[in-house]
Parts: sequence; structure tokens; C-alpha cells
Amino acid sequence: MVYELRCYTLFPGKMPEYLKAAETIGRPARGNNYGVNHGYWISEFGALNQIWHLWKYDSYEERTRLRAELQKNKDWTEKYVPIVKTCVQRQDLRLMNAVVDIRPSDGTTGNVYELRVYRTVLGGAPQYGENFKAVREARDKYSPIWGAWTGEFPQPNEWIHLWRYKNLQERFEARAAAMKDPAWQAYLAKGPALLAEMHSTLLIPTNYSPLK
Repeated sequence: MVYELRCYTLFPGKMPEYLKAAETIGRPARGNNYGVNHGYWISEFGALNQIWHLWKYDSYEERTRLRAELQKNKDWTEKYVPIVKTCVQRQDLRLMNAVVDIRPSDGTTGNVYELRVYRTVLGGAPQYGENFKAVREARDKYSPIWGAWTGEFPQPNEWIHLWRYKNLQERFEARAAAMKDPAWQAYLAKGPALLAEMHSTLLIPTNYSPLK
């Protein structure tokens, strides 16, 4: 199983045009026939004017095949792409290996998501993932993780994790409670030796995101 996380940085003022094209043309044209979409978000805190979307494929070979098939879809190439090309100034993508598989939608709406991307020291991501798996049960008592991955390409030394909260207040309370847990404290104490950088982005689901 392969996950792909894409981040599109838009030109200022182009967000409404992009969202309309994606909702009315792009998502209907693509559906889940060219990879399964698990989330589509707008950045709220962190870097602004960004769209983040998460896809899953059975394999790297399947991803290559399906993306080639997508280029044959005229609604995609002739209606959608010409519009979004005027909106997007930069595209970044990550291919990732799941440590905690993405949770499906539970039907709730109005949630906020926090995407955390940690750059590890050389070769540190697998160990960081193993450390997390050992403490996951303790951490899930406060707020369950929604998905976690190690980087494959272009940056193999990354630990990427996604959290869901009802609102920012729930996030603050969950993180404060977890910080008092001895198991979580022991896990955090192992972090400095493995980490080089830490980044966090607050994400708001779009109207057409499977995860709301």
C-alpha cells in the first residue's frame, strides 16, 4: 500500500477559483477511479493559500498506471487542468509508507485536522515510528491518531502524522492531558536524539473531503 500526500500552494486570491473547479470538475472527473482520496483540506494555520490532499494506491506500479489513465480523461485534461494551472504556483508531493493506516470517515463533520511533519536525523524515521507504535495505546486515550507514515520520497527521513479534533479547544485539552501521562513523557524523551525539525499545519476540510 502506498500513500501520496500532495500540497498545492496557490497564488494569493486564487483559492475560491481552485475550490470551485475541484468540487465541480476535478473530483467528479477523478472520483476514486485513479487512486482513492481520503482527505482534501485547506491550510488554516501554518503556510497559507495551501491545498492538501491524501491519496492511497495498492502499489507504486498501480499509481503509475492509474495516473497514466487519468491523462486520458478529457474532463480532467481539457476542463479541469487548464483552470487550476492558473491557480497553482507550486506543487509538492510525498510518497509515504503507513505505520498507522488512515482511519475512515465516521460520518462526523466540522472537525479540524492537524498535520505534523517531523524531519528526523539520517535514518531516524523508522525508529521514531517504532517508538510511536509502542506508545500508541497510551496516547489514543486522549485523542486517537488518524494516520501516521514514514517518508519514502522525496524525503525518506520524515515522520508524518495526522490528528483529528472537534475543535482547537479539544486539541489543547487532549495534548495537555497526554503531557501528564508517564508513558507519553517517556516517549517524548526519546525524541530529541532522533529529530531535526518539527512542523505543524492546521487543516480545515473542504466541502468535498471524505474526512470532514
